Formats: sequence, structure tokens, C-alpha cells
Amino acid sequence: MDPSSKNFAAPLSLKIRRLGAFPLVPRRLDVGQRRRCERNGSRGAWCCCSETNFRKPAAAAVGGPLRRKSAGTTVGNDAVDDSKKRVRAGRGRAMPVQSFVSPRSHNVSKREEFYPRCSPKNSAPQSRDTPPKRDTGIASEKDWGINLLNEKVNESGINEDRSTWYHKSGGDLGENGYRCRWTRMGGQCCDGSSEWKETWWEKSDWTGYKELGVEKSGKNAEGDSWWETWQEVLHQDEWSNLARIERSAQKQAKSGTEDAGWFEKWWEKYDAKGWTEKGAHKYGRLNAQSWWEKWGEHYDGRGSVLKWTDKWAETELGTKWGDKWEEKFFAGIGSRQGETWHVSPMGERWSRTWGEEHFGNGKVHKYGKSTTGDSWDIDVDEETYYEAEPHYGWADVVGNSKQLLSIQPQERPPGVYPNLDFGSSPPPSDDPPDFLSPSSG
Repeated sequence: MDPSSKNFAAPLSLKIRRLGAFPLVPRRLDVGQRRRCERNGSRGAWCCCSETNFRKPAAAAVGGPLRRKSAGTTVGNDAVDDSKKRVRAGRGRAMPVQSFVSPRSHNVSKREEFYPRCSPKNSAPQSRDTPPKRDTGIASEKDWGINLLNEKVNESGINEDRSTWYHKSGGDLGENGYRCRWTRMGGQCCDGSSEWKETWWEKSDWTGYKELGVEKSGKNAEGDSWWETWQEVLHQDEWSNLARIERSAQKQAKSGTEDAGWFEKWWEKYDAKGWTEKGAHKYGRLNAQSWWEKWGEHYDGRGSVLKWTDKWAETELGTKWGDKWEEKFFAGIGSRQGETWHVSPMGERWSRTWGEEHFGNGKVHKYGKSTTGDSWDIDVDEETYYEAEPHYGWADVVGNSKQLLSIQPQERPPGVYPNLDFGSSPPPSDDPPDFLSPSSG
């Protein structure tokens, strides 16, 4: 990910904050509760939780229920209006959004106050000791505030407390009009126990490919460590020849004092005809407790939509629980199905499966059963609701990718034509970091 180097380093002054507790006891919801949740938009994700107890979506904790944010919602995204956010289906999360890593030092300026200091005419860059936050999705260009210099810079120094810093910027050229402009900055304390580093870059070539990205990492004296990367890419799809914008983020953090850590991978892909794909993979561990979640959304741009979620958690006592669901729709006709389950420490398993068939005429067939013997198979008059288009689509991502679209490639000499061997984006990996080892129930 780093254009050419991954070694950086500035002073840190952090205090560790413990990770909030994992959910401990799974809670089953009866069929009536499931239906009410579903009609309110939860669609199969019945287990929301506070730090110690599961709660139904209607019984929100302070600040609202713990739900998965809409797949396309980004931090600081002004293009998504409240009315669209309101109808999105929520999905329960298996953990609170707290992080064990420390907040920004009180002596460190805010992100927006930092960038003007990072120039060859000013002093050392401020310490960038902020770890990533969980469950915040893909940030916007405005949140990162990437500001690349047009001149080459190579500065370093020692502060009064003997901590060191550096700031470098430059560029690289390659075949097919490839150009990468980059800025690296970082620092570490005098004994090396805490450090931070960050890289910004933009890339382009003659095929029309453009990329904007950030990578940052750090550690503190308590042994906490974290890493985060963010990217926006514009390219031409090799199959459809349509312009495509892809956004992604990966984040992870690990405790230095206990067996705890978390990892998240988010991605969004859009093309000019409305094809959209969004998804996330999340993993976490706190000593003997662990959790895992995946979800995805796919819109073909012609009215067909597929959405799914699969998640599970394991408590320190050995209890496991999980929930998964899927929905497919086209032209008002489609289906939903899912399963909620848990396994006791003694290996006793309970599960409930359910399904719906929507015929597009106001009739819905609902069915289900559980391992305790209850079952249902009914036909009801019910309106079918689903989203055939993403609430945040091509027009939105274009409007919020101004810095990406403004990247200027090298000037192409007359008579020189680009090699149009586009290649395709690799699928997201399912593998969590080494310090996390989820296992399904």
C-alpha cells in the first residue's frame, strides 16, 4: 500500500483505555417479536446489544440502538439525507463501539489544525497518535484532508523532549504514464516505545486510472498498536468499459496488555450505470470472548438486489450464538430467509429458521420452525418493501470524490498511446489478522 516505504516515526502521550465488554448472554426473540422487528426494518437481525445485554432494536440504549450503519453511509457524507437514512435496514452488532486504544492526547491539535503545519517552511508535524474508531465505515475525502505538496521535501528534527520527527514528500514515475505523488511523516519518542507514521499518496496513468490513499499506524508505551488504510480509485471496468469508482478502508487495533484486538474491512464499488456492491468483514477478540460479522449488498442497476448478513459471537463461558439472513428481490418478487441459533457450553443447540416468499401481488407466504418444536406456515396480505436502488449511488460518490477526479496525470506525448490492459480489482480477503482466529459455531 505504501508507495515506496513503510518506515516512519513522533511523540506520543497516551493512557490506555480498556475495551468494552463483549455481549455475554444470547437472548432469543419470539416469532411475534421477530415480525415486529422486521416490519420496523431490521429484516432478520434481532439481536442488538449493549455492553452486557442483548436488546431488541426498539429498546435502544443511550444514543440509539446498536445497528450496522447503512452500507453506503460514510463519515461526514453530506450527500446522504436523513430521509434516506431513516428507511435503511439496520443490522445488530455483536459488540459496543468502544475501543481499547487511547484517545488523542490533550496536547495534540485536531486533524484540521495539523495540515497547515506540514510544510517545508514550518516546524515539525504534530503527533498523529489517534487510533481508528470501530464501526465508522469508509471516511470521506474531506475527513482525511489529504494535502500533497508540489515540491520535494526531506526534513527531520529533534524536539525539546528528545522525541524525533520527519517529513518527506516526492514523486515516482513509471511505464504507461504512471505517476505517484506522496508525502510521508512520522515520529517517535526518545526511547522508541511510542511512535506514529502516516503516508498520503495519489496515483495516475494514461489509461485514466486515478487513486487517492492514506496509510497510518502507531503504537504507544503501553504496547497498544493500530493500523489503518483508506483508498479511492477511479478506473475503467475491463468488461463493461464503464467508469467505476471503488472506495475501501481497513482498520485494526491490538491491545498491549491483554489478548484483545479487532479488525474491519469495508468496501464500496460503483459504476456509471448504477451497478453497486458494498460490504464489510469484522472480527474481534477480548480474551476468551470473540465475535465475527460479514454483510454485503449487490445492486445490478436494473432492479435486482441481493442483501445478506452473517454474524456470530462466543462468550467467555463458551456459549455461542449467531444470526444470518438473506433477501433477493426483482420487480416486486422475491424472498427472505434466515436463521438464529445458539449453542450452550454443554453443546446443546437451539435454532430457529424462517422464510418469506413475496409474490408481487400483496400476498406473502411465511414459514419457519425451531428445534423446540414450534412452527408456522401461513399466507398473509402484506405490502412488500425492499430497496431496488442503493440510497448512496453513482451520482453521490462522484459528487463526493472531487479530489480523486481532479488528479492530473502526466502529459502524454503525441503519438504515444496507453496500454489498456486494465486488470480487475482483487476480491476482498476473508482472512483476519494473525492475532484474531474466529471459528464459526
